[in-house]
Amino acid sequence: MAQLALYLLTAVDLRRVSQPDTMRGITIASLTLPGITFATGEHNPGGGVMAVNFALPRIEAVEPAFSAKGIDTDVFKGMNEVDRWVFAGSYLKRGPGGGGAVPGRAIIEGAINTWEPDESDPAEFQGCTHSFAEVTHYEFHLDGKELFYVDFWERILRVDGVDHFASHRRALGG
Repeated sequence: MAQLALYLLTAVDLRRVSQPDTMRGITIASLTLPGITFATGEHNPGGGVMAVNFALPRIEAVEPAFSAKGIDTDVFKGMNEVDRWVFAGSYLKRGPGGGGAVPGRAIIEGAINTWEPDESDPAEFQGCTHSFAEVTHYEFHLDGKELFYVDFWERILRVDGVDHFASHRRALGG
């Protein structure tokens, strides 16, 4: 039986794609990579015996977020304006034969549209959560492999290298 590798998240960072030398590794408390949920279309035929939620080749809206300790004044530049961000992770790969640190990267295009400071007092670092909306691009690579890629404008939805919308683009003539 083949043993699968185990990936343990050990460190995170966040930066704008346009500012690759900007690091937030010491201020980031957590990153929330949005989950991927495929949309469904319910069909409940009047003459049938059951309803079916048919899987569709599209995903529901995603809403990434991150939490920082202290106030990150840089995120207010361009707030509510679309930008590309790198959600970076360092994963410790474990499995038969050893392992080591490997990169995890999510490239997300969207607008930071919420800033929510935590309840705090002077004895604790104040935390702040920042959430994104209008996400039109989301891709995730782990250990050099693309796990998924979705782009609203390109009308591409790839999971593990399979484009789930390619036949539909062809059917539409695009």
